[in-house]
Amino acid sequence: MALIHDLAVQAAQMMLVLALAPLLTGFVRKVKARLMRRRGPPLWQPYRELVRLLGKEAVLAENASWLFRAVPYIVFATTWVAAALVPTFARGLLFSWSADLIAIIALLGSARFFQALAGLDVGTSFGGIGSSREVMIASLAEPAMLMVVFTLALLAGSTQLSVVAAFMASNEVGLRVSLGLALMALIMVAIAENARIPVDNPATHLELTMVHEAMILEYSGRHLAVIEAAASLKLLLYLSVIGCVFTPWGVAVAGQDLATYAVSLPIYALKLAVGGFLLAVFETAVAKMRVFRVTDFLGAALMLALLAALLLFVSRGV
Repeated sequence: MALIHDLAVQAAQMMLVLALAPLLTGFVRKVKARLMRRRGPPLWQPYRELVRLLGKEAVLAENASWLFRAVPYIVFATTWVAAALVPTFARGLLFSWSADLIAIIALLGSARFFQALAGLDVGTSFGGIGSSREVMIASLAEPAMLMVVFTLALLAGSTQLSVVAAFMASNEVGLRVSLGLALMALIMVAIAENARIPVDNPATHLELTMVHEAMILEYSGRHLAVIEAAASLKLLLYLSVIGCVFTPWGVAVAGQDLATYAVSLPIYALKLAVGGFLLAVFETAVAKMRVFRVTDFLGAALMLALLAALLLFVSRGV
């Protein structure tokens, strides 16, 4: 019975992230519209768009290979697995041993690699531009993310998210400058990885500024629906990581009763709502930067993460 209970909770987490990801995207769009004094689309509009796209026929280019057809499902699967591994309303679940930050980065890197290949596969100029820009962003975002992971590993003694979350919820942490720098670096990486303003604008189709949209410009129908769902999952994943590591309060522990899980669910939803609201406010307040300024933005994130790790080394006398 205990194994069945653990499997049910793990499956509930997997389905929860899949169900909440489009809602989070709709919430960010709604808040941005309200801040601009517009009515904006309803919260469930992303669900409508996914259903509409799933019902349409996928139009493929004549020179599209099998890779172009398979990439949407590969990207969705790897992103969903990575998002499902992050502790949301509970930590220490059945598959928590695999919820390693380095493994999650590897899964996201694999999804990015295949998506860049798909952008190059058809041979269009937009796809090539988007893939090259995506690789340029990844070359700086991934080292910054790894430095954040090393900072947390130095502090908690592990890269497993459940262990890190348990340590961050304890009284041993306190206020640390290194954690503040790591949080800033993680937020900057999350903005770049999710193609948000000021790095990219997910609502534009202007060829001079497109990054993510340029790679998926040739997709349509069910293929586009799967890619859009993966993009929503990726945004939820980063907000979940930030909430799990830096605001680990209200997270249940595996093996507790259903009442505890029921209390932790709205707390997790509140964390996502606060993160989505702050993202919408930030995107409304800043402007899109030039593509060639993105390296400065991510370089600053890398320096913040490196400084956080160095401060920990110095404070521990290593």
